[in-house]
Amino acid sequence: MKDIELLYNSLRKIQEPKGYFFNRDQQLTMDLMKELYANRHRYGYMSCPCRLAAGDREADRDIVCPCAYREADVVEYGSCYCGLYVSRAWNDGAIAHAYVPERRPVEKMGL
Repeated sequence: MKDIELLYNSLRKIQEPKGYFFNRDQQLTMDLMKELYANRHRYGYMSCPCRLAAGDREADRDIVCPCAYREADVVEYGSCYCGLYVSRAWNDGAIAHAYVPERRPVEKMGL
């Protein structure tokens, strides 16, 4: 658990100055942190825990957390697809918590 807390604190220090905050739902946030940590050990990189990774860093480049879709998601919905990163307004309840649709192209999903 200590490694998960170190990851959390490290990412928080990097992302908050950029305007990205962890979801105020601490249980969800820590569950996602555990999955990021597991993916880092499984694949050698932190692929998004809400998407199926190919196990190939180049193929998964768009879903390495923070994913390539986070910025657009947070701008439009106040939250990224998996809900890990949110805007301050989203956390404060100043904007609606809407469903965030998947932006990743189907051809990249390995379906």
